[in-house]
Amino acid sequence: MLSLLPVRSARFTRRAGALVIALSLLSSIAACATEEAPAPVEEPSSDTATVDEGVVEATSLLGEPLRRPALPDETRARLEANLATAEDELAASPDSEDAIIWVGRRLAYLSRYAEAIDVFSQGIEQFPDSYRLRRHRGHRYISTRQLDLAIADLDAAAALAADHEDQTEPDGAPNALGIPLGTDKFNIWYHLALAHYLNGDFESALDAYEECLAVSVNPDLLVATTDWMVMTLRRMGRVDETAVLLEPITADMEIIENDSYHRRLLMYKGELQPEELLDLRAVEDPDQAVQIATQGYGVGNWYLTSGDEAQAIEVYERILGGTSWAAFGYIAAEADLARLRGTE
Repeated sequence: MLSLLPVRSARFTRRAGALVIALSLLSSIAACATEEAPAPVEEPSSDTATVDEGVVEATSLLGEPLRRPALPDETRARLEANLATAEDELAASPDSEDAIIWVGRRLAYLSRYAEAIDVFSQGIEQFPDSYRLRRHRGHRYISTRQLDLAIADLDAAAALAADHEDQTEPDGAPNALGIPLGTDKFNIWYHLALAHYLNGDFESALDAYEECLAVSVNPDLLVATTDWMVMTLRRMGRVDETAVLLEPITADMEIIENDSYHRRLLMYKGELQPEELLDLRAVEDPDQAVQIATQGYGVGNWYLTSGDEAQAIEVYERILGGTSWAAFGYIAAEADLARLRGTE
């Protein structure tokens, strides 16, 4: 039976022991990152606020170019104003780790992932012991499908953060209540587990999700971690072990922002049917597109691990017909299709 207790296990000790190796590799990895990240190859001719939309930022796990999505004018203007403010703050405080992080985060919100990675990399040169900079760069390596680089960064971040008190991470895109929910350690373990999952290394993913569960300190974090753990166990053929994870999940939980994960867990418990979640209508709202990718992937995974591969493939292909290619559910659908097609 899966243990849910926080542990300082041998595997964590191995991670800490491997920190020196990881850090020594990271400098050479970072040096290669610019070469591995696809360079922008197309600049639309428009001279409006959408001038950089359509630039190729990454290559999908299926070998397709991934272009910066179009944003509503009002959204773009707001995000660019936030970026300008962050850049001004960095110019005023060039030795501020926080200022560096916020420039990178604001670039990423505009889907300028290669630039964000460059900013985080420069920050790591300045702050080599920063687990927070590695946490954010690791996230954006996932966005750009550079999964091995993400794992290296996030492994190092976990080791560097081990002896630090966990702290709430400020939100760059606040939820409806304006209440930050994630913490530094939660985000490190969550993204590390995800990178292993996307790589098809479900054993390592489960190890990291166990660590993540120990720092899932509110209902939103609990449902996010539990959902991916359930999917991981199902992929490993250990369906019976999901029951203990689902015990604390109830329909009346107070969820602020992770409603998609919550509903997926209720599906696993048999309280909702897959068809009730499978709303994959094409929409323009980026936030809704993320929810569709998230919800759709859970349903696709359900079909796949229930033995209905054809239905799973249909769901995955419908997800990839959407626009939110940085959503974790979208990336996971790519990864599963690549494996199913034998193209990974």
